[in-house]
Amino acid sequence: MRRASLTLNRKLAAVALALGAVALFSQPHRGPFVKLDARELAMIVEKEVDHVKPAELAAWIIQGRADYRLVDLRSDAEFATYHIPTAENVPVSALPDFPLLRTEKIVLYSEGGIHAAQAWLLMRAQGYTAVYTVLGGLDGWKDEVLFPEMPAGAGPQERARFEQAAAVARFFGGQPRAAGPAGVTGSPALPPIATPAAPELPTLAPPAPGLASPVMGAKKKKKEGC
Repeated sequence: MRRASLTLNRKLAAVALALGAVALFSQPHRGPFVKLDARELAMIVEKEVDHVKPAELAAWIIQGRADYRLVDLRSDAEFATYHIPTAENVPVSALPDFPLLRTEKIVLYSEGGIHAAQAWLLMRAQGYTAVYTVLGGLDGWKDEVLFPEMPAGAGPQERARFEQAAAVARFFGGQPRAAGPAGVTGSPALPPIATPAAPELPTLAPPAPGLASPVMGAKKKKKEGC
């Protein structure tokens, strides 16, 4: 319930920011800006088409995709402490002058999402059409990618999904967690998992040598004789 409430609050905050930005950016004296459609923005927020899910971003990084730019909007100190791999550090105030092409796919994130929503509005107002935010920001990345939690009483399908998430977490230096009180559990296919009270962020380093990239989805079998 708490996570759902936070998501709803973020949506409402994004809508409020959008409506306020319409009145602000459509003023005649702001020549460099374009007029934003309030209904269009509200629809984008409602359908979440302006978001990239943390697991989806993790898959892009693992696959080595280079068709997007990941922008961390936090301070230099926060960025130096930890950031999502491949991210560039660009504070919101520096966005207008930062060399980003309007034809590029740009993915923004901040700590929880509000600053990213503000930056998203700023960039849309400047004519960037392929700009997105990481759903939940860095908090969402921690919950979904670095420290996934196996549900209590998980069935076979849930356990299979968790094992995939656990492999992704370890690839990025994270730690999968068990639901419930702190403890340890495991399965023949999954090494023991712990539930630390306050999981620590991984050090900023490449994956350990010999650590295979997680398989993101099943590969299609090639037809023989073609």
